[in-house]
Amino acid sequence: MATTRDLFVKRGFHQTGMAQIASSSGIAVGQIYRDFANKEAIIAAICEADLAEWLEEETLETAVAVGDREGILAWIERIAIDEPSHENRRMMCEFVATVGCNPIIAEINRKADVRLRTSLGAALASLAPGASPQDRSTVVDFIITMSWGMVAGAELFPYRDHKILRHYMASLFRRELAAMCN
Repeated sequence: MATTRDLFVKRGFHQTGMAQIASSSGIAVGQIYRDFANKEAIIAAICEADLAEWLEEETLETAVAVGDREGILAWIERIAIDEPSHENRRMMCEFVATVGCNPIIAEINRKADVRLRTSLGAALASLAPGASPQDRSTVVDFIITMSWGMVAGAELFPYRDHKILRHYMASLFRRELAAMCN
């Protein structure tokens, strides 16, 4: 999978074929089709692994279970504003470029969105139990938009130092959370 991921990072989803994937992986094309139905199945497997690693759902579940407010905040801020590696940004941008024109990739995105929203919803419900579901949903949208915005900014402007912006976004999130808790 790492070899295929590297190909996608360097060449993009559209410019990478199954024969290239097989060749780079040192296997026959027939073997790759025994393991995966198509290129989208490979993308799905990579996305699933990346999502599980990024979400760290167990970390959040533990923080929520013990009422670790700072742990929950740190988890949300990592999701919202951490700058992904160059390779992860490239994969995310390839995903965005493909989601609108490929129904299989769109379905992968829908499932990932459900998992992300479920985790963020649990985090916010723990931090602001008195907030309305609509308010929490709006803040979830805000967090997801911040996260994708940080990815886009880092990819579009790699020569900029994004540290100050990340700090500003974290303070903006904390203000929104404080307002939601009141």
